[in-house]
Amino acid sequence: MTEGSVRVDVWIWSVRLVKTRSAATAACRGGHVRVNDERVKPATPVRPGDEVRVRLDGRERVVVVQRIVRKRVGAPVAQECLIDKSPPPSPREALIPVARRDRGAGRPTKRDRRELERLRAIAQDPPGR
Repeated sequence: MTEGSVRVDVWIWSVRLVKTRSAATAACRGGHVRVNDERVKPATPVRPGDEVRVRLDGRERVVVVQRIVRKRVGAPVAQECLIDKSPPPSPREALIPVARRDRGAGRPTKRDRRELERLRAIAQDPPGR
């Protein structure tokens, strides 16, 4: 490894894209991390200028490496180490409505169950069908 590079799993943990180093390693092994549009292993080196894509919790983060850090840093310093080009997260209102019952309401009636099944069918069908 050259002086101007660091392991990708260490870097994404250091700049606080994931909470733990083991989660960063697992994301790399699971194919959720790409460097310059290539799936990478945890030990793949990253250098300034590389584009890193991390897919976690249904959201993709796209960042460009500005500075190399080998130790976990505070949030203000972490923001200086990357350029965030991620698409904005979807608003909460646009998410699929979740059917919730009041606590203690008892078992759903046949009518309630049919309504839940109808909502689930709408959620599974892609838009435009």
